[in-house]
Amino acid sequence: MNWGKHGRTSRGSGGTVTAERDRDPGSAATRRAATGTTEESRKPVILAVDDDPQVLRAVRRDLRTAYGDRYRILGASSATDALKILDSLDERGHDPALFLVDQRMPEITGVEFLLEAVSRFPDARRVLLTAYAETEAAITAINQVRLDYYLMKPWDPPHERLFPVLDDLLSDWLASYRPAYDGILVAGHLVAPGTHAVRDFFTRNGQPFKFLNVERDPEALALLAERPGAALPLVRFPDGALLSAPSDAELVAHLGLTTTASRPHYECVIVGAGPAGLAAGVYAASEGLSTLLVDSRAPGGQAGTSSLIENYLGFPSGLSGGDLTRRATAQAARFGAEILHPVEVVGLTRDDPAKILTLADGTEISAETVLLSMGVAYNRLQAPGAERFEGAGLYYGAATTESSACISQHVFIIGGANSAGQAAVHFAKYAAQVTVLVRAASLSASMSQYLIDEIERTPNIEVRVRTTVRELIGGDHLERIVLHDAATGEDTEEPCRFVFTFIGARPHTDWLEGVVERDGHGFVLTGSDLVTNGGELPAEWPLERAPYPLETSVPGVFAAGDVRAHSVKRVASGVGEGSMAISLIHRYRSMG
Repeated sequence: MNWGKHGRTSRGSGGTVTAERDRDPGSAATRRAATGTTEESRKPVILAVDDDPQVLRAVRRDLRTAYGDRYRILGASSATDALKILDSLDERGHDPALFLVDQRMPEITGVEFLLEAVSRFPDARRVLLTAYAETEAAITAINQVRLDYYLMKPWDPPHERLFPVLDDLLSDWLASYRPAYDGILVAGHLVAPGTHAVRDFFTRNGQPFKFLNVERDPEALALLAERPGAALPLVRFPDGALLSAPSDAELVAHLGLTTTASRPHYECVIVGAGPAGLAAGVYAASEGLSTLLVDSRAPGGQAGTSSLIENYLGFPSGLSGGDLTRRATAQAARFGAEILHPVEVVGLTRDDPAKILTLADGTEISAETVLLSMGVAYNRLQAPGAERFEGAGLYYGAATTESSACISQHVFIIGGANSAGQAAVHFAKYAAQVTVLVRAASLSASMSQYLIDEIERTPNIEVRVRTTVRELIGGDHLERIVLHDAATGEDTEEPCRFVFTFIGARPHTDWLEGVVERDGHGFVLTGSDLVTNGGELPAEWPLERAPYPLETSVPGVFAAGDVRAHSVKRVASGVGEGSMAISLIHRYRSMG
């Protein structure tokens, strides 16, 4: 379908669309369709807005073909009519999933319409249409309305140039969409280690749930009445099962997550499913290797908890770590990679030419090649009270599961690198005040400039340099924090319910002791780092050739991402190393 291929041959004047089954969007009939109570009306809405009747007909026809079974496809030939539809949807509590809006309209521009639309429906995805290369309009839209995509007309054929774009955006929207709820319920105290652990487990595994505060929610009290005296949190599953303070293993069993490999031997086993591991999984499986990814928690690693990654290539409005993880996991699975989680690897032994991986349950898996991409964990805060309040006010990493609990609170962020900056910007959307505590004299040495600029633009974020935490104080949960100002030598005590720390990192490599070489901090040595200053190979290296880049001291075992010594701690570099590792694994398999 050629949408606008011959230019804008006819201008709509704000009224009627004459396509098959189309009606005037501003008419009473259309408003009834937008707000009725039929099964069709309960579907999420895709709203197309274009003042050219020919284009609008074509848009709606193609959208119905691709998405009509799951979404209501509504159209408007003017901004005025479109706003009437939004009014009706808003009144009835119905949810637009996506706006597809022409930029050049006679009343207001597409960007101006989107500004109004997203103020009412901030979660809807936004696509701007134009028949011209209006770069300035696109940049304005990205900055002002967080535009998700910018499309030029025509985009024939739609199944190549339109639908893949909308598929991605609608998938993102569905991942966070919360319709009338009949899923998992978690009842517990708002700030408690056990409750946090369960909520974090569900969040990391992409499992929607509804949290009920036992101190105020009647629904939570009803669950407590079913199990008087039971340990919290309580977890109710849709099948009626009610678990008390469940372990990860119990949650895994009820969710039906795959924790058992389908075969005893794989051509490539990847340990750790962060950005490096997921990229490797995509490339290995797409190249036809039998591929297994194993992660001790859930796919995504530290990047998976990031609220917004703004400097990743190809996403000008940024994307969350959860979105990146979900897309990459689906992509790896589509190519045939198996993904096991939460499954912990506890041992690696050599049975040349194979490698044997031992899982926590004693199961052994044989592999021709292995990629180590376990990532790192944030260092623990060394201050009195830190261990006591972990999960009860003190959290390591972004802990986005706690976002709603931080509404109107004062949140403290410890750290001066990008992850801390991303967390500060994220929590500023919920908290009354966010304070970033930095040991150094400024942020510039460790944080990207775009984040520094965003922090400076955000009025409820303050940065305290040369400041550290001396003590955490409270009863059942964190209540106060003692801060030390190195510039003045003074200690101050402040009320505090939430602290999120990003203070350095350590690798998950203790289980590799005596198997592969590591540096003094536990990071895995690879490639040229294994060669001594005199150019000699390590004594235990069995081959005449030197180790390949990213290859460890064990031939056929590679490392990528944050776990590797001297790696660049960025999502993009991890993805690059993961894909590069598969090229090297191909070389190893063909040449030894």
